Amino acid sequence: MKIVACNSNRPLAEAVAAKLNLPLTRAAIRRFADMEVFVEIHENVRGEDVFVIQSTCYPANDNLMELLITLDALRRGSARRVTAVVPYFGYARQDRKSGPRTPISAKLVANLITEAGANRVLTMDLHAGQIQGFFDIPVDNLFAAPLFSRDIQERYRGRDIMIVSPDVGGVLRARGVAARLNCDLAIIDKRRERAGVSEVMNVIGDVRGRDCILVDDIVDSGGTLCNGAAALIENGARSASVYVTHGVLSGGAVARIASSPVEMMTITDSIPATEAVRVAENIRQLTIAPLLAEAMRRISDESSVSSLFD
Repeated sequence: MKIVACNSNRPLAEAVAAKLNLPLTRAAIRRFADMEVFVEIHENVRGEDVFVIQSTCYPANDNLMELLITLDALRRGSARRVTAVVPYFGYARQDRKSGPRTPISAKLVANLITEAGANRVLTMDLHAGQIQGFFDIPVDNLFAAPLFSRDIQERYRGRDIMIVSPDVGGVLRARGVAARLNCDLAIIDKRRERAGVSEVMNVIGDVRGRDCILVDDIVDSGGTLCNGAAALIENGARSASVYVTHGVLSGGAVARIASSPVEMMTITDSIPATEAVRVAENIRQLTIAPLLAEAMRRISDESSVSSLFD
């Protein structure tokens, strides 16, 4: 078993390697003068079970090309099996035609990863579960819900908590966390006037006097979650916190969250934290390194991964 780290999230790759007590495979991933990506694996991988760790976060296209070229290098180096470990799967929000003559980019990216040489994919909290079907190779989609549930139990012990879905589409995800914690569920009904702008319309459920926790898979601009937190406070909630798997946090998202009613936003390290995130007082990170490491170990041992969903 060998682990190759690309450049998008090297701290996470190093943490995973440390959990598995394995060194990272020596490799050079660099740019030519015209910014073409060049990859050279400096160890023999013939007949090896190789895992490539790379989130396709910002800059998404550069990181995607790094992943594809690394997969091709390993395939041409005669690796026995190559698993693309993509903690954050970019382009996942383009999972259907949103209008006439628009692409389904998530399917295109799935095809590219497969054609580049991946034999299977390990990812986390896909934006839409059907993306697993875009691949013609096995896909293991891990969930942050068990990690979030344990953290909520520790941090909110003794408090009257309520799990909240920030929109109707996220009800299934929020319900899973609520079921693990045996607590109530509320839903925020919102109307989106245009892309990137959300307007909260109504809170479904009695949140008065409750410590509300919004659960989502991706936070990008932060507008939906900040508006949701404000709506909860307006409806009598005692506090509003947020748990999100992938902290994209583009543009002025960190400043928006810092000035919002959000008591604390918890994200994972599927995407590396920027300096603004690291210094923000109401944003914290949980590591997914132990979960990824255990999933990778089980894939290599040909044992069950599904029990990690419990």
